[in-house]
Amino acid sequence: MKHNVLKIHPKDNVLVALTDLNKGDNITFENQTITLKTSVNAKHKYAQQDFATGDYVYMYGIIVGKAKAPIEKGAAITTENLAHATSPYTGKRESTPWEAPDVSHWTGRTFDGYYRADGKVGTSNYWLVVPLVFCENRNVDIMKQAFVEELGFAKPNPYKSFVQQMKAVYEKGEGHKIASMDLQTVERDANSRLFQQVDGIKFLTHQGGCGGTRQDSEALCALIAGYIANPNVAGATILSLGCQNAQPAILREKLAAIDPDLKKPVIILEQQKEGTESQLITRAIQETFLGLVDADQLQRKPAPLSQLTIGLECGGSDGFSGISANPAVGHVSDILAAIGGKTILSEFPELCGVEQELINRCTTDANAEKFVHLMRTYSASAEAVGSGFDMNPSPGNIKDGLITDAIKSAGAAKKGGTSPIVDILDYTEQATKPGLNLLCTPGNDVESTTAMAGSGATIILFTTGLGTPTGNPITPVIKVSSNHRMAKKMSDIIDVDTGFVVSGEKTIAEVGDDMFEFIIQVASGKIKPKAVELNQDDFIPWKRGVSL
Repeated sequence: MKHNVLKIHPKDNVLVALTDLNKGDNITFENQTITLKTSVNAKHKYAQQDFATGDYVYMYGIIVGKAKAPIEKGAAITTENLAHATSPYTGKRESTPWEAPDVSHWTGRTFDGYYRADGKVGTSNYWLVVPLVFCENRNVDIMKQAFVEELGFAKPNPYKSFVQQMKAVYEKGEGHKIASMDLQTVERDANSRLFQQVDGIKFLTHQGGCGGTRQDSEALCALIAGYIANPNVAGATILSLGCQNAQPAILREKLAAIDPDLKKPVIILEQQKEGTESQLITRAIQETFLGLVDADQLQRKPAPLSQLTIGLECGGSDGFSGISANPAVGHVSDILAAIGGKTILSEFPELCGVEQELINRCTTDANAEKFVHLMRTYSASAEAVGSGFDMNPSPGNIKDGLITDAIKSAGAAKKGGTSPIVDILDYTEQATKPGLNLLCTPGNDVESTTAMAGSGATIILFTTGLGTPTGNPITPVIKVSSNHRMAKKMSDIIDVDTGFVVSGEKTIAEVGDDMFEFIIQVASGKIKPKAVELNQDDFIPWKRGVSL
């Protein structure tokens, strides 16, 4: 009887179930027939050999765990019999040769983007309103209420009208009908926008800027500066209270470090100088409106694909993520590296176990040493408070086959493809070199996507196997599903389905090429990703404490 199983790498000693397998099934693979000792759910793994306590388990060609009890050949690999384990890593040991993919198909291709004064090209055209301190969150919200509806940026809220309908039914004494009522969606008329070339005004709030450590405020200012400098942003309105740690002078310093000749309009208003709340908000609204008038004069123009900077993210991962979605994203990363664009791979806790491979791919010894330093410092800070990278997998990850952080990391790293690593970036540092960049961030989805946009990403590819709605205020997030089932079940948040790799209908390269074509349409403003349509504007700055 033939079953759907996969061996990811020749060195592996476990097999991946691509479909649900039953106890007692005889599975023939590579001229070896194994009788399953237990049932194995799709996405999970089973032993291809007998393991004694302490034996290492290999996946993706690397150590991903150590048997903490004997495991029979044909038995499922579980949290009960496998503990997290990885290989040690040092500095750069060897150079890894790279065979770039054939990119002749993409030669001469362009996307329609927004050119900025510094020569960079955005995929969107947003105005940003953000406070330097949480004390200004309310004023930002008041500005949002004033702008969004009146300028036509608000998306109709079907749930509001749904509640109104239920209220009307209840008031008629027909409450028994409520359980059978259906939600009716309402489409937004894009032509109702006053400024047709402005994709939106993004109002961000946060809980930082004062209290905490001075380093947190410095990092917040650097992050906000990165958002202002992002090619997807036309200009910004910054609200300051006046007495907080995150001072306007620090923001200006961080902006100057990114671009000493920044020509974008940046309106900085301080409440303690302006006087009353009314005076502050009135002036902020007036100057923001005039900024929008100027931003609306921009037009999309053809730009080379090398102007793209793509963030590579995963969240709600499953046992198929490292087989389908992540390698397909990795193919896109390699294409972009070959044509002179930039990609950013983040989530350092999810690079645990693949460090040496990544170190060997660094183009310089200095980058290799910086990566080692950041990884060890991050790991030590986690361990200092009784945690560790081994605690990264979530209950959902574990349930769907990612039972150790090393298994999760080995699959997550596939998003970075195989190209050389041209730069190692600490949190808030800018991606400036063409090719693959590694950015130090937590594994937390929103903290990581927030950071990548702050380091210059103009598109983010976000793979998921379980489903997650995460988006970003200024950078379009394209959701990539690892499997058909989830793509169909959560079609309202998924843009690209890579389940064709699991089913054998398409190769990784074919799915990756399809994805890159989709990216070009998004970058040109011809397709809006689901997260953009849903206004999923997630923004969480990282306090430099422990976050996995």
